[in-house]
Amino acid sequence: MRFPLSMTAGMAGYILKNKLRPRPEWQKDLAGQGGGSNPFRVMREPGTGNGGARHPMIRKRFPLVLMLEPLHACNLTCTGCGRIREYQDTVKEKLSVEQCLKAVDECGAPVVSICGGEPLLHPDIGRMSAEILARGKHIYLCTNGVFVKKRLPEFKPHSRFFINVHLDGLEQTHDLVVERKGVFQQAVEGIRAAKAAGFKVTTNTTVYKETDMREIEQLFEYLEQFDLDGHMLSPAYGYSQVNDREIFMTREDVQEKFKDIDKLAQRFRLSSTPTYLDFLKGRRELPCTAWANPTYNVKGWKGPCYLITDAHYETFEELMNKTPWESYGRGNDPRCEHCMAHCGFEPSAALGINAQPGDTWKLLSWVMR
Repeated sequence: MRFPLSMTAGMAGYILKNKLRPRPEWQKDLAGQGGGSNPFRVMREPGTGNGGARHPMIRKRFPLVLMLEPLHACNLTCTGCGRIREYQDTVKEKLSVEQCLKAVDECGAPVVSICGGEPLLHPDIGRMSAEILARGKHIYLCTNGVFVKKRLPEFKPHSRFFINVHLDGLEQTHDLVVERKGVFQQAVEGIRAAKAAGFKVTTNTTVYKETDMREIEQLFEYLEQFDLDGHMLSPAYGYSQVNDREIFMTREDVQEKFKDIDKLAQRFRLSSTPTYLDFLKGRRELPCTAWANPTYNVKGWKGPCYLITDAHYETFEELMNKTPWESYGRGNDPRCEHCMAHCGFEPSAALGINAQPGDTWKLLSWVMR
Protein backbone atom coordinates (compact mmCIF):
# COMPACT_ATOMS: atom_id res chain seq x y z
CA MET A 1 0.00 0.00 0.00
CA ARG A 2 1.04 3.58 -0.64
CA PHE A 3 0.45 4.51 3.01
CA PRO A 4 0.23 2.41 6.20
CA LEU A 5 -3.21 0.81 6.61
CA SER A 6 -3.70 2.63 9.91
CA MET A 7 -3.15 5.99 8.20
CA THR A 8 -5.44 5.22 5.26
CA ALA A 9 -8.26 3.87 7.42
CA GLY A 10 -7.86 6.55 10.08
CA MET A 11 -7.93 9.40 7.58
CA ALA A 12 -10.96 7.94 5.77
CA GLY A 13 -12.87 7.59 9.05
CA TYR A 14 -11.87 11.07 10.19
CA ILE A 15 -13.02 12.67 6.91
CA LEU A 16 -16.34 10.80 6.92
CA LYS A 17 -17.06 11.74 10.53
CA ASN A 18 -16.30 15.42 10.00
CA LYS A 19 -18.18 15.67 6.70
CA LEU A 20 -21.27 14.22 8.37
CA ARG A 21 -20.91 16.26 11.56
CA PRO A 22 -18.55 19.22 11.12
CA ARG A 23 -17.83 20.95 14.40
CA PRO A 24 -20.19 23.96 14.62
CA GLU A 25 -17.70 26.11 16.52
CA TRP A 26 -15.51 26.19 13.39
CA GLN A 27 -18.26 27.28 10.97
CA LYS A 28 -19.03 30.81 12.22
CA ASP A 29 -18.41 33.87 10.07
CA LEU A 30 -16.82 36.58 12.22
CA ALA A 31 -14.63 38.15 9.54
CA GLY A 32 -16.68 41.34 9.50
CA GLN A 33 -16.79 41.65 13.29
CA GLY A 34 -13.29 42.80 14.06
CA GLY A 35 -11.81 39.67 12.57
CA GLY A 36 -9.37 39.14 9.73
CA SER A 37 -9.04 41.29 6.65
CA ASN A 38 -7.90 40.83 3.09
CA PRO A 39 -6.42 44.09 1.76
CA PHE A 40 -6.00 42.60 -1.74
CA ARG A 41 -9.59 41.45 -2.15
CA VAL A 42 -11.20 42.12 -5.51
CA MET A 43 -14.39 44.08 -4.85
CA ARG A 44 -17.23 41.68 -5.58
CA GLU A 45 -19.79 39.79 -3.56
CA PRO A 46 -18.43 36.86 -1.50
CA GLY A 47 -18.36 33.63 -3.43
CA THR A 48 -18.64 35.20 -6.87
CA GLY A 49 -15.11 34.23 -7.86
CA ASN A 50 -14.41 30.83 -9.44
CA GLY A 51 -17.48 30.93 -11.67
CA GLY A 52 -19.81 32.49 -9.13
CA ALA A 53 -20.27 29.36 -7.01
CA ARG A 54 -19.83 29.40 -3.25
CA HIS A 55 -17.20 27.05 -1.92
CA PRO A 56 -18.90 23.65 -1.44
CA MET A 57 -17.37 23.24 2.04
CA ILE A 58 -17.43 26.83 3.28
CA ARG A 59 -19.71 25.78 6.16
CA LYS A 60 -18.12 22.37 6.71
CA ARG A 61 -14.57 23.39 7.55
CA PHE A 62 -12.20 21.05 9.36
CA PRO A 63 -8.42 20.43 9.29
CA LEU A 64 -6.60 17.49 7.73
CA VAL A 65 -2.92 18.34 8.18
CA LEU A 66 -1.43 20.67 10.78
CA MET A 67 1.59 22.55 9.44
CA LEU A 68 3.54 22.95 12.68
CA GLU A 69 6.49 25.35 12.56
CA PRO A 70 8.29 25.15 15.92
CA LEU A 71 10.89 27.66 14.70
CA HIS A 72 11.88 29.60 11.59
CA ALA A 73 15.64 29.46 12.03
CA CYS A 74 17.42 27.54 9.27
CA ASN A 75 20.94 26.57 8.31
CA LEU A 76 20.20 27.33 4.63
CA THR A 77 18.92 30.27 2.58
CA CYS A 78 17.07 28.49 -0.21
CA THR A 79 16.18 30.60 -3.25
CA GLY A 80 12.45 29.78 -3.17
CA CYS A 81 11.88 29.98 0.60
CA GLY A 82 10.35 33.07 2.16
CA ARG A 83 10.19 31.99 5.81
CA ILE A 84 13.50 33.46 6.98
CA ARG A 85 12.58 36.70 5.20
CA GLU A 86 8.97 36.91 6.35
CA TYR A 87 9.79 36.10 9.97
CA GLN A 88 13.21 37.74 10.27
CA ASP A 89 12.08 39.63 13.40
CA THR A 90 11.24 36.36 15.20
CA VAL A 91 13.76 34.04 13.56
CA LYS A 92 15.50 33.43 16.91
CA GLU A 93 12.28 32.46 18.69
CA LYS A 94 10.97 28.91 19.04
CA LEU A 95 7.89 27.17 20.36
CA SER A 96 8.15 24.99 23.43
CA VAL A 97 7.09 21.36 23.26
CA GLU A 98 4.07 22.26 25.39
CA GLN A 99 2.99 25.00 22.97
CA CYS A 100 3.28 22.58 20.06
CA LEU A 101 1.23 19.92 21.84
CA LYS A 102 -1.45 22.48 22.69
CA ALA A 103 -1.73 23.36 18.99
CA VAL A 104 -1.92 19.66 18.05
CA ASP A 105 -4.73 19.10 20.56
CA GLU A 106 -6.58 22.31 19.71
CA CYS A 107 -6.65 21.58 15.99
CA GLY A 108 -7.10 17.80 16.17
CA ALA A 109 -5.83 17.10 12.65
CA PRO A 110 -4.78 13.45 12.19
CA VAL A 111 -1.53 14.37 10.39
CA VAL A 112 1.14 16.78 11.63
CA SER A 113 3.76 18.14 9.25
CA ILE A 114 6.63 19.46 11.38
CA CYS A 115 8.34 22.07 9.25
CA GLY A 116 9.93 25.48 9.61
CA GLY A 117 12.69 26.69 9.26
CA GLU A 118 14.71 23.58 9.85
CA PRO A 119 12.95 21.57 12.61
CA LEU A 120 16.08 19.55 13.39
CA LEU A 121 17.56 22.77 14.83
CA HIS A 122 14.97 22.60 17.63
CA PRO A 123 16.66 21.22 20.77
CA ASP A 124 13.59 19.19 21.82
CA ILE A 125 12.51 17.88 18.41
CA GLY A 126 12.90 14.24 19.50
CA ARG A 127 10.68 14.59 22.57
CA MET A 128 8.21 16.71 20.61
CA SER A 129 7.82 14.02 17.94
CA ALA A 130 7.44 11.26 20.53
CA GLU A 131 4.72 13.19 22.36
CA ILE A 132 2.80 13.85 19.12
CA LEU A 133 3.03 10.17 18.15
CA ALA A 134 1.73 9.25 21.62
CA ARG A 135 -1.41 11.21 20.74
CA GLY A 136 -2.05 8.87 17.81
CA LYS A 137 -1.02 11.34 15.11
CA HIS A 138 0.94 10.69 11.92
CA ILE A 139 4.05 12.84 11.49
CA TYR A 140 5.95 14.09 8.46
CA LEU A 141 9.19 15.63 9.73
CA CYS A 142 10.15 18.00 6.90
CA THR A 143 13.89 18.62 6.74
CA ASN A 144 16.63 19.68 4.37
CA GLY A 145 18.42 16.52 5.48
CA VAL A 146 21.70 18.07 6.64
CA PHE A 147 21.23 17.11 10.32
CA VAL A 148 19.34 13.84 9.86
CA LYS A 149 22.34 11.59 10.44
CA LYS A 150 23.46 13.56 13.50
CA ARG A 151 20.09 13.66 15.27
CA LEU A 152 18.69 10.29 14.20
CA PRO A 153 19.43 8.67 17.62
CA GLU A 154 16.82 10.98 19.19
CA PHE A 155 14.02 9.24 17.26
CA LYS A 156 12.66 5.72 17.04
CA PRO A 157 11.24 4.14 13.87
CA HIS A 158 7.44 4.10 13.87
CA SER A 159 4.79 3.21 11.31
CA ARG A 160 3.28 6.70 11.75
CA PHE A 161 6.55 8.63 11.53
CA PHE A 162 8.02 9.78 8.19
CA ILE A 163 11.23 11.72 7.64
CA ASN A 164 10.51 13.94 4.64
CA VAL A 165 13.70 15.18 2.95
CA HIS A 166 13.59 18.11 0.55
CA LEU A 167 15.39 17.53 -2.77
CA ASP A 168 14.82 19.83 -5.75
CA GLY A 169 16.94 17.94 -8.26
CA LEU A 170 20.22 16.10 -8.65
CA GLU A 171 23.38 17.32 -6.95
CA GLN A 172 24.30 20.33 -9.07
CA THR A 173 20.73 21.65 -9.31
CA HIS A 174 19.83 21.05 -5.69
CA ASP A 175 22.97 22.69 -4.33
CA LEU A 176 22.26 25.68 -6.59
CA VAL A 177 18.69 26.01 -5.27
CA VAL A 178 19.75 25.80 -1.62
CA GLU A 179 22.71 28.10 -2.32
CA ARG A 180 25.32 25.84 -0.72
CA LYS A 181 27.56 23.13 -2.12
CA GLY A 182 27.53 19.71 -0.51
CA VAL A 183 23.94 19.80 0.76
CA PHE A 184 22.71 17.17 -1.71
CA GLN A 185 25.28 14.66 -0.54
CA GLN A 186 24.56 15.42 3.12
CA ALA A 187 20.84 14.89 2.49
CA VAL A 188 21.52 11.60 0.70
CA GLU A 189 23.68 10.42 3.60
CA GLY A 190 20.82 11.29 5.93
CA ILE A 191 18.41 9.28 3.79
CA ARG A 192 20.81 6.35 3.69
CA ALA A 193 21.26 6.37 7.48
CA ALA A 194 17.53 6.72 8.18
CA LYS A 195 16.54 3.85 5.90
CA ALA A 196 19.30 1.64 7.33
CA ALA A 197 17.93 2.33 10.80
CA GLY A 198 14.41 1.30 9.79
CA PHE A 199 12.73 4.70 9.39
CA LYS A 200 10.12 5.57 6.78
CA VAL A 201 11.58 8.20 4.44
CA THR A 202 9.93 10.31 1.74
CA THR A 203 11.13 13.19 -0.40
CA ASN A 204 9.58 16.56 -1.16
CA THR A 205 10.37 18.36 -4.44
CA THR A 206 9.40 21.86 -5.53
CA VAL A 207 9.10 22.30 -9.29
CA TYR A 208 10.23 25.69 -10.59
CA LYS A 209 9.91 27.34 -13.99
CA GLU A 210 13.41 26.21 -14.96
CA THR A 211 13.02 22.68 -13.55
CA ASP A 212 13.72 19.98 -16.13
CA MET A 213 11.17 17.23 -15.49
CA ARG A 214 13.59 14.72 -17.04
CA GLU A 215 15.96 15.54 -14.19
CA ILE A 216 13.20 14.84 -11.66
CA GLU A 217 12.80 11.43 -13.29
CA GLN A 218 16.55 10.91 -13.02
CA LEU A 219 16.41 11.97 -9.37
CA PHE A 220 13.76 9.37 -8.59
CA GLU A 221 15.76 6.76 -10.50
CA TYR A 222 18.80 7.57 -8.37
CA LEU A 223 16.74 7.33 -5.16
CA GLU A 224 15.35 3.89 -6.08
CA GLN A 225 18.38 2.31 -4.41
CA PHE A 226 17.03 3.42 -1.01
CA ASP A 227 13.51 1.98 -1.44
CA LEU A 228 11.84 5.20 -0.31
CA ASP A 229 8.27 5.41 0.93
CA GLY A 230 7.01 8.12 -1.41
CA HIS A 231 7.74 11.34 -3.30
CA MET A 232 5.83 14.62 -2.94
CA LEU A 233 5.73 17.11 -5.82
CA SER A 234 4.39 20.65 -5.81
CA PRO A 235 4.73 23.56 -8.26
CA ALA A 236 6.52 26.63 -6.91
CA TYR A 237 4.24 29.49 -5.99
CA GLY A 238 5.46 33.10 -6.11
CA TYR A 239 4.06 34.46 -2.86
CA SER A 240 4.91 37.96 -1.69
CA GLN A 241 8.14 37.29 0.22
CA VAL A 242 9.86 35.64 -2.76
CA ASN A 243 7.75 36.71 -5.71
CA ASP A 244 10.25 36.44 -8.55
CA ARG A 245 8.66 35.59 -11.89
CA GLU A 246 12.00 34.36 -13.22
CA ILE A 247 11.62 31.16 -11.19
CA PHE A 248 7.89 30.97 -10.36
CA MET A 249 5.15 29.81 -12.71
CA THR A 250 1.77 30.91 -13.96
CA ARG A 251 -1.07 28.37 -14.08
CA GLU A 252 -0.34 27.87 -17.77
CA ASP A 253 3.31 27.21 -16.98
CA VAL A 254 2.32 24.62 -14.36
CA GLN A 255 -0.03 22.83 -16.74
CA GLU A 256 2.68 22.65 -19.40
CA LYS A 257 5.28 21.46 -16.89
CA PHE A 258 3.07 18.68 -15.53
CA LYS A 259 1.45 17.57 -18.80
CA ASP A 260 3.36 14.25 -18.78
CA ILE A 261 3.28 13.66 -15.02
CA ASP A 262 1.35 10.40 -15.52
CA LYS A 263 4.55 8.76 -16.74
CA LEU A 264 6.26 9.54 -13.43
CA ALA A 265 3.19 8.55 -11.44
CA GLN A 266 3.02 5.14 -13.12
CA ARG A 267 6.69 4.40 -12.50
CA PHE A 268 7.37 5.90 -9.07
CA ARG A 269 5.50 6.08 -5.77
CA LEU A 270 4.20 9.65 -5.93
CA SER A 271 2.27 10.82 -2.88
CA SER A 272 0.07 13.11 -4.99
CA THR A 273 -3.46 11.82 -5.62
CA PRO A 274 -4.63 11.26 -9.22
CA THR A 275 -7.19 14.05 -8.75
CA TYR A 276 -4.53 16.57 -7.76
CA LEU A 277 -2.35 15.53 -10.70
CA ASP A 278 -5.33 16.03 -13.04
CA PHE A 279 -5.67 19.51 -11.55
CA LEU A 280 -2.00 20.28 -12.23
CA LYS A 281 -2.44 19.13 -15.83
CA GLY A 282 -5.44 21.43 -16.26
CA ARG A 283 -7.89 18.56 -16.75
CA ARG A 284 -10.16 19.64 -13.92
CA GLU A 285 -10.68 22.53 -11.51
CA LEU A 286 -10.42 22.36 -7.73
CA PRO A 287 -11.22 25.06 -5.16
CA CYS A 288 -8.62 25.87 -2.52
CA THR A 289 -9.26 24.43 0.95
CA ALA A 290 -6.57 26.34 2.83
CA TRP A 291 -8.26 25.77 6.18
CA ALA A 292 -7.61 22.03 5.84
CA ASN A 293 -3.84 22.66 6.17
CA PRO A 294 -3.63 25.24 8.98
CA THR A 295 -0.25 26.63 10.03
CA TYR A 296 0.85 27.28 13.61
CA ASN A 297 4.12 29.08 14.44
CA VAL A 298 5.74 31.42 16.96
CA LYS A 299 3.25 34.17 16.10
CA GLY A 300 0.17 31.97 16.40
CA TRP A 301 -2.28 30.55 13.84
CA LYS A 302 -1.30 31.93 10.43
CA GLY A 303 -4.09 33.12 8.15
CA PRO A 304 -5.21 32.51 5.56
CA CYS A 305 -2.76 29.82 4.50
CA TYR A 306 0.72 28.38 4.61
CA LEU A 307 1.92 30.76 1.88
CA ILE A 308 0.00 34.02 2.38
CA THR A 309 -0.02 35.92 5.67
CA ASP A 310 -2.69 38.53 6.37
CA ALA A 311 -3.11 37.84 10.08
CA HIS A 312 -2.08 35.68 13.03
CA TYR A 313 -4.68 34.43 15.50
CA GLU A 314 -4.32 33.34 19.09
CA THR A 315 -6.63 30.33 18.77
CA PHE A 316 -7.50 27.84 16.05
CA GLU A 317 -11.18 28.73 16.40
CA GLU A 318 -10.37 32.36 15.63
CA LEU A 319 -8.45 31.29 12.52
CA MET A 320 -11.41 29.27 11.30
CA ASN A 321 -14.03 31.92 12.04
CA LYS A 322 -12.30 35.26 11.56
CA THR A 323 -10.54 34.52 8.28
CA PRO A 324 -12.64 35.84 5.34
CA TRP A 325 -12.30 32.56 3.43
CA GLU A 326 -14.54 33.55 0.53
CA SER A 327 -12.34 36.57 -0.17
CA TYR A 328 -9.53 34.23 -1.22
CA GLY A 329 -8.99 31.86 -4.11
CA ARG A 330 -8.79 32.31 -7.84
CA GLY A 331 -11.05 35.14 -8.99
CA ASN A 332 -11.22 36.68 -5.52
CA ASP A 333 -7.63 37.61 -4.69
CA PRO A 334 -4.88 38.32 -7.26
CA ARG A 335 -2.29 36.67 -5.01
CA CYS A 336 -4.14 33.36 -5.44
CA GLU A 337 -4.46 33.55 -9.21
CA HIS A 338 -1.58 31.26 -10.12
CA CYS A 339 -1.33 29.13 -7.00
CA MET A 340 -1.67 25.38 -7.54
CA ALA A 341 0.38 24.38 -4.50
CA HIS A 342 -0.03 21.00 -2.83
CA CYS A 343 -0.99 22.54 0.54
CA GLY A 344 -4.01 24.35 -0.90
CA PHE A 345 -5.47 21.88 -3.36
CA GLU A 346 -4.51 18.34 -2.36
CA PRO A 347 -6.98 18.54 0.57
CA SER A 348 -9.73 19.36 -1.94
CA ALA A 349 -8.86 16.19 -3.84
CA ALA A 350 -8.82 14.13 -0.62
CA LEU A 351 -12.22 15.53 0.36
CA GLY A 352 -13.74 14.56 -3.00
CA ILE A 353 -14.70 18.09 -4.01
CA ASN A 354 -15.79 18.36 -7.66
CA ALA A 355 -15.73 14.56 -7.88
CA GLN A 356 -16.12 12.94 -11.27
CA PRO A 357 -17.26 9.43 -12.28
CA GLY A 358 -14.51 6.92 -11.67
CA ASP A 359 -12.67 9.01 -9.07
CA THR A 360 -13.36 6.56 -6.26
CA TRP A 361 -11.92 3.64 -8.19
CA LYS A 362 -8.90 5.67 -9.31
CA LEU A 363 -8.22 6.75 -5.74
CA LEU A 364 -8.60 3.23 -4.38
CA SER A 365 -6.27 1.84 -7.04
CA TRP A 366 -3.75 4.56 -6.28
CA VAL A 367 -3.83 3.86 -2.53
CA MET A 368 -3.37 0.11 -3.02
CA ARG A 369 -0.30 0.42 -5.30
